[in-house]
Amino acid sequence: MPEPLLTLQGVHTHIAQYHILQGVDLAVPAGGVAVMLGRNGAGKTTTLRTIMGLWSASSGRIRFDGTDITGLDTPAIARLGIAYVPESMGIFTDLTVRENMVLAASSGPMDDARVDWIFSLFPPLKTFWSMPAGNLSGGQKQMLSVARAVIEPRRLILIDEPTKGLAPAIIKAMTAALAELAKTDTTILLVEQNFSMAKSVGQSVSVMDDGRIVHSGAMAELAADPDLQERLMGLSLEAHQ
Repeated sequence: MPEPLLTLQGVHTHIAQYHILQGVDLAVPAGGVAVMLGRNGAGKTTTLRTIMGLWSASSGRIRFDGTDITGLDTPAIARLGIAYVPESMGIFTDLTVRENMVLAASSGPMDDARVDWIFSLFPPLKTFWSMPAGNLSGGQKQMLSVARAVIEPRRLILIDEPTKGLAPAIIKAMTAALAELAKTDTTILLVEQNFSMAKSVGQSVSVMDDGRIVHSGAMAELAADPDLQERLMGLSLEAHQ
């Protein structure tokens, strides 16, 4: 497997009196899609938010491309080339699709060629370019959220459950878009509950339980082993969609 682009070593995160991450060790290879699976409440979203500096690690180290980012604030982490797509999507509903994209292009004017490339991934965004983002459907808002993250080249994108609550046709479109994005120089760390989607785009997988990583390996290996799925997740992942 490629050398890790991102590593977490013994990361603990406390939120108020709650000890959420309890010694997370995680390695995200450079290139492609790394998937994080786990039950609700296992700590997956907390892991992404800790990487992004939105919540501070109580202890442990986080390294990105050889740089220790543990104590950096979120803007500094973003400037290193890391973007975050939260489960809440984080778009500005009163602004147009175009205005949302302009705000995300923090280093300067949007590149026309890159905008055209994004339109090829998410055609509805071209259709509704001048409309308020609040008028978009749930799936279209999710497309805009991912598009905002890639309006400028990023080394790493953290994406939290992008297909949650979406119709099958939108999930198919999102899956295709992430597969295309993974062919670029961008690495994706994907938290996803839809295993069918996750195994179609992921090369590596980590399973989290009770604030720790309890399994890491190749996605193909986990997908082919129902007994391992049962042991890690308590059910066949084919049913976990």
